Amino acid sequence: MTEAAPASRPDRPSPRTAFLLTQLGAHAADLFAVRVAELGVTPRVAGALRVLGRNPGISQRELATLLGTVPSRLVSLVDDLERWGWVERIRSPKDRRNYELELTQAGRTLLSQLRGVAESHQADLLEPLDEAEQAQLSHLLSKLAASSGMSPDGHSGYREQRDVGERAAGEQPRRSERPRRSERPRGSARSRGSARDDPQS
Repeated sequence: MTEAAPASRPDRPSPRTAFLLTQLGAHAADLFAVRVAELGVTPRVAGALRVLGRNPGISQRELATLLGTVPSRLVSLVDDLERWGWVERIRSPKDRRNYELELTQAGRTLLSQLRGVAESHQADLLEPLDEAEQAQLSHLLSKLAASSGMSPDGHSGYREQRDVGERAAGEQPRRSERPRRSERPRGSARSRGSARDDPQS
């Protein structure tokens, strides 16, 4: 006879809370990856565009800080964003040795589409909760994230694995991170470019 699981008490946290957070986080991440793939991008690309949309004109170093990583991890990603026509590097008027990152018109169009995807994604995930429960959940998750020292815009995909060394600057992004020509959003300035502009090698 199978032994019944002990009933949880509403006045005490479940011993499975951390496990459930992990499960829900993985589930949410997987669903988001599927949704943004329909626009031809990965969550890493979507996250970088979101931060640049909120902070126009920041440097690559500042972008890395906001994403919770180091600049060398973003070299190839920013190179590709520029090559795909979504981001441009502009010489800083404050320091001619540095560049500022700005979204192009195609990048802003893509970001607008991504915001719509993110809103639908959140609405679907939180649909079982009422408005008060959603607000409480947001507050509690923000409190946990802050206590863990997590960047609000950080993501495990950007995190530096210091125990295995930094990813070499200039290394080509993984094949799965490069959108195929047929998958790129219509707003991309490169969507009708020549074969050499195609990020798929």
